[in-house]
This record gives sequence, structure tokens and C-alpha cells, in this order.
Amino acid sequence: MPDLAVVTGAAGGIGSAVAARLRGDGFSVVGVDRAEADLTDEAAVAAVFGALGPVAALVHCAGVTAGAPAHAASLEDWRAVLDSNLTSAFLCARAVLPGMLREGRGVIVTIGSVHGHAFQPGYPAYAAAKAGLAAFTRQLAVEYGRRGVRAVTISPGWVRTPDTLTRATDPDDLARLAETQRTGEPADVAAAVAFAVSPAAALLTGTEIVLDGGASAVQPAALLRPGPRARLGLPPLTEARPEES
Repeated sequence: MPDLAVVTGAAGGIGSAVAARLRGDGFSVVGVDRAEADLTDEAAVAAVFGALGPVAALVHCAGVTAGAPAHAASLEDWRAVLDSNLTSAFLCARAVLPGMLREGRGVIVTIGSVHGHAFQPGYPAYAAAKAGLAAFTRQLAVEYGRRGVRAVTISPGWVRTPDTLTRATDPDDLARLAETQRTGEPADVAAAVAFAVSPAAALLTGTEIVLDGGASAVQPAALLRPGPRARLGLPPLTEARPEES
């Protein structure tokens, strides 16, 4: 019998690529998306996972990207973003952990974001949720590592999905912020997930893999310049530095 992998957010650009890659690697894959269950609802999560056998790999891709400055965000908005990105991860992890502990093995992969540690204006709830997700995943690694369960966060930068393409002024300009001079593709994230859940990654746990082409290493300085700020739809700084030639 092939190992069972559950991929949440499986209808999204990253989630669908992850599900396809894991199927190709020999997993039996169950994809869960909003059409199947509200992953912020405790009873709904229990019902979905209760119908499954032991889960060898949980890949949590579910979440939303929503932005509003802290002074303008409602408490409802704040809770919705944290619930979608962070509470859902807790509920899904809690659902699969008993089976993993009985089997003495399992991998939990959460899909974070560089926005959990490289910030931009207008996304306080999203940044808090993704930072919390990475911390939660490390906690799982510490808590269950000696019982055979690994936990890893994979944090992409800009990835070409239908969602990110609607939010970028010019997606090609985003590539210029990366040292690799290209944005990510869903297949890039899927490849990292495939490694993380494989036996080859037996020592990989309690850490975060950043997939941003090196952008987070240079982005803070780059975003002080008016050109990149304008292309990303960010407001000008009061004292913007001149663009480099």
C-alpha cells in the first residue's frame, strides 16, 4: 500500500502542483480544499481526517493572502487571516498526529512565506500568521521529533499563481528582485515538498526552507529605491534613495 499524503489547499496553484508531484512520487494523495471542508472549523477537520487512515505526510498549503494596514483592519479581518493560515494548520496537525505517533513516523510540511520575516506595508495579519506558522512548525519538530515525526516549513517568495498575478503590477519586474532573476513556479515549491517528505530528508526537521531566489537577502535595500517600490505598487518613501544605474 502506498503511503497516504494529505494536501490542504489542493485547488490552489501551489497545492495542486504539490498534489500532482506527490502522486507522481508514488503517494496516495487526498486533496482537501474549501469545497470539501472549512479547515478553520474544528468539527469539519475532525470529520475529514477521521475518514482517513494513517497519514504519512501532511502538506498544509491552505491559507489566504489579505491585506489592510493595522489602523484600518477590523478584528474580523484579522481573525479571518489568522484562522485561515494558522488555526487551520493547528487543527490539521492535531488531527494527523495521533496516527503518526502510533506509526512512529510522519512528516508535516507547512507552506509559509517570506512575508513571515521580510515585511511589506499593508499585510500585518498575514505576516503575523506566517511567522506564527513557522514557529508552530518548529514547535512540532521539538515536541515530536523523538517519536519519529518531522516538521518543516517551506517559505516561498513570489510564485506565479493566479492569485499573485492579480496582485502584481508587472510580474516580470518581480523577477528582477531575485538574484536568480526569476520568480518561483508552483513546481519549484512542489519539488521542495517532495524532498522534505522523502527518506532523503531524514535529518530535515525544525527548520524553514526559503524559496525566493535570494530576494530576501537583497530586498530590504532594493525596496528603498523608488523604481521597485512603484512596480510593486508600494507608496513612495519620504526620502527615497536614487535608483542605482
